[in-house]
Amino acid sequence: MDLIIRLFNRYLSKDRDVANRLRPIIGFTPRRIQLFKMAFYHRSMNNDSPKKMSNERLEFLGDAILSTIVAEYLFKKYPNKDEGFLTKMRSKIVKRQTLNEIADKMGLDVILSEYSLGKLSSSMLGNAFEALIGAVYIEFGYEKTKNYVIKNILMKYLDIKDLESKDDNHKSQLLEWCQKNGKEISFVTLSKFKLDKRDCFKVAVVIDGKEMATAEDFNKKSAEQNASLKVVAILDIL
Repeated sequence: MDLIIRLFNRYLSKDRDVANRLRPIIGFTPRRIQLFKMAFYHRSMNNDSPKKMSNERLEFLGDAILSTIVAEYLFKKYPNKDEGFLTKMRSKIVKRQTLNEIADKMGLDVILSEYSLGKLSSSMLGNAFEALIGAVYIEFGYEKTKNYVIKNILMKYLDIKDLESKDDNHKSQLLEWCQKNGKEISFVTLSKFKLDKRDCFKVAVVIDGKEMATAEDFNKKSAEQNASLKVVAILDIL
């Protein structure tokens, strides 16, 4: 029965175009095609359905599932590493920038752009990726989802060895530098405005009362990281 439904979705369903665009990206034809379709609906997107679709609930689920899978994977991969190392590694993998990059490499923008009212942001890619993981979990359950994520995502799109020594948390680098050098630092939200019907933040990095750099992003933490990167380059910290 399961195979019949997947074949129907691939060849006869009214959403077969979506199923066939998803297939080369995720590696299979979904059984619950509407669920996977919902994974690509951001709340700001153009949606004419009676009940406005959004991937936020799936994103919430996918975030939790992904964090658990990554934690288990690292626990088994590094049997002699302490909790601090494992926590930092998990943070590097599940942080927004990494998820945005994975989603881009997977080609999720190809499908996401079809439901977008305005310009796509990198954070929307990461959100869709987490929602997709949520859909995979509902489709297959934890064990199959875990195997899928490890084989088709972690081992395919990430260089785990490189991540061990990589530190691209620019805000953390900047905070540490300021602490060592007796500098006062603050991150100031200069404005919050709408862009393509989405909240956008403009953030400034202020050191010893002087505005060093600003950055804008749909995610406040991402804006702080982007502004920090600019300051790190200005101060030649690395």
